[in-house]
Amino acid sequence: MKVSVVGCGYLGAVHAAAMAELGHEVVGVDVDQRKVAALNEARAPFFEPGLDELLGRTLGAGRLRFTTDFGDAAGAQVHFVCVGTPQKRGEYAADLRYVEAATESLLAVLQPGELLVGKSTVPVGTAARLAELVDGKVPGALVAWNPEFLREGFAVQDTLHPDRLVYGVPSGPDGERARALLDEVYTTIVAAGTPQVVTDYATAEMVKTAANSFLATKISFINAMAELCEATGADVKQLADAIGFDDRIGRKFLNAGLGFGGGCLPKDIRAFMARAGELGADQALTFLREVDNINMRRRIRMVELAREVCDGSLLGKRVAVLGAAFKPDSDDIRDSPALNVAQQLQLQGAVVRVTDPAALDNSRREWPHLDYAATPEEAAERADAVLVLTEWQQYKQLDPVAFGRVVARKRVLDGRQALDREAWTAAGWSYRALGRRSD
Repeated sequence: MKVSVVGCGYLGAVHAAAMAELGHEVVGVDVDQRKVAALNEARAPFFEPGLDELLGRTLGAGRLRFTTDFGDAAGAQVHFVCVGTPQKRGEYAADLRYVEAATESLLAVLQPGELLVGKSTVPVGTAARLAELVDGKVPGALVAWNPEFLREGFAVQDTLHPDRLVYGVPSGPDGERARALLDEVYTTIVAAGTPQVVTDYATAEMVKTAANSFLATKISFINAMAELCEATGADVKQLADAIGFDDRIGRKFLNAGLGFGGGCLPKDIRAFMARAGELGADQALTFLREVDNINMRRRIRMVELAREVCDGSLLGKRVAVLGAAFKPDSDDIRDSPALNVAQQLQLQGAVVRVTDPAALDNSRREWPHLDYAATPEEAAERADAVLVLTEWQQYKQLDPVAFGRVVARKRVLDGRQALDREAWTAAGWSYRALGRRSD
């Protein structure tokens, strides 16, 4: 099939390359000329393991190209909309201007029988509204909503081997035609037995926001337990291990620590609350406000803990921050808890040096007032405390004995429960972590 992908940021670039890998002829469209030029040279404008190799393979095979000309999308049987839906400035609601602009641009090339597929995370009701717009301008064209469930750091794998496919389609014959086209796009994935949920627009839109809200709630739940553990002397890691054996609960996403950030969970739960309010159902999601509050409190508590281990004052203390990205295997610093903590430490008088394997360029551009180092050893030179705030594998594998020779004081705060506590304490380090005893 000929497929177009509108929006070649994180979601769109991965989706375009993955669709070409599945054998389709794919054109990616984006308004950013520099981004398009980089992608055509098989250089992703962000860090994602395996993506450059996938781009190189599919571009070299002639099945993939990127352009700034929407006219090049003409003739595609399926058009994917993969643009961002950031949080509106000064509001909780999602900003839909990019989704609306992409749809309007596609109307110039869309033909009857072709399928416009939304993959962006949008408030419930958006798909039906856009479907009405499309039907009014291009009668016979179809609209479906096919939410994405990518994890940064695993996006290529998650696109080519998803754990489920969700189709939001209209009722009747149009819905059957839309499903048939999506099944053709995903022939290889469907043939592998991937579970499918074929439903209405509203349910498909809510699947993504409901999933993200549930994950955020689970993370904030264990962080709330960490607060109680600190008050009672209990150990949150052992607590999580114990309740995680219950298969109704599970151990995943029960690692207490600095909480979530990034471009999805924070803005998605806020947009979900905002949309519920617009629909008159705001009481259904009031618990998400506390989920958000718990998450933000973790950052404050990490700064307090750093002050505690630095003898009650951060003024003039040298602090190494290991990690800038909001999660490992990514250079994404959107709403990064690590950088937020680093800034607060600096504002309270600490001399802060930040390091990260992938996110230094983005960090320097967005947070130029912070000081950066290329390696953990450089960041930790003569440090009074070391904070591990992103759980990169490189940090988990640090040798606590050798690393101890670099610092002034062997004090480590494990903000992600990433380190081997016994190994670090055996090497003479004082080890602290949110929700865990100090002994």
